[in-house]
Amino acid sequence: MRVLVGEKGQKGRLTGGLSRELKAGSPCRKGTGFERLAQEAESPNSYGMSPLPSGKGTSRGEVESGGMAPEEELARSGLPSCDAVVNLAGENILNPLQRWNEAFQKEVLSSRLETTQMLAKAITKAPQAPQAWIVVTGVAYYQPSLTAEYDEDSPGGDFDFFSKLVTRWEAVARLPGDSTRQVVVRSGVVLGRGGGAIGHMLLPFRLGLGGPIGSGRQFFPWIHIRDLTGILTHALEANHVQGVLNGVTPASTTTNAEFAQALGAALGRPAFIPVPRSVVQAVLGQERAIMLLEGQKVVPRRTLASGYQYFFPDLEAALKEVVA
Repeated sequence: MRVLVGEKGQKGRLTGGLSRELKAGSPCRKGTGFERLAQEAESPNSYGMSPLPSGKGTSRGEVESGGMAPEEELARSGLPSCDAVVNLAGENILNPLQRWNEAFQKEVLSSRLETTQMLAKAITKAPQAPQAWIVVTGVAYYQPSLTAEYDEDSPGGDFDFFSKLVTRWEAVARLPGDSTRQVVVRSGVVLGRGGGAIGHMLLPFRLGLGGPIGSGRQFFPWIHIRDLTGILTHALEANHVQGVLNGVTPASTTTNAEFAQALGAALGRPAFIPVPRSVVQAVLGQERAIMLLEGQKVVPRRTLASGYQYFFPDLEAALKEVVA
């Protein structure tokens, strides 16, 4: 299967994980697979394409990856020949080194909306449409609550900057007709090595200075990176999968305080020092801080019903693997 992966922003770990998942399913010929030619490109918006090896057949592990092309490049060259397109693009909203100002908000929007729209338009114009089009968005679609439970059919997407962003994101991804199977994966907090949410937490927790954020009562919808890439692989290969899937663990009742305790236990350190609400708001800005200070109880009902089996449904096991 030849898969074109869009990854403008900070989700490169997912691309690597997706490639490994694809390769793990069946033997790959030497020299095939994941190549990232755009890494050395002069511009983050440059477009790199790795030509697939010649020969009969196509290995399941062949993944093409490149930075997102400008709209005129896709308009001129069209969508490269591929069996599926997966869009992982999106600037890291919770990057503490970025001030939550108008310029960064525009980058958050453009890295999601413009990139997704470019690919969606290219798919609709392709002489031979890909079999599947998969977009990773977020559980920010669902309104934070201490009592409500959300599955893929629950309403949302209309109450703040982030929920409205997800609504717009999924809208520009929508393709007319049914020639291409369409899947949206609403991801929770991704736990994995080498950065992401855990990357910002490890130092204070290793020093014994970690603890819950704010009240700690808010739900913490999470997923191990192995399972997020597993869900993407499942969506690529299972022809019956379409529509929205929640990319979260079945352990939907995890609170932020429980997560902090589990991370401390995985590191063998105490985790009782709370991070005050005011500090989070000062660092991230009041609007962005909501993503950490409030949470949603999200269940992957359709994900489970589709037949996906989780590798890390348990928080303790997931964190032990991440910090090992």
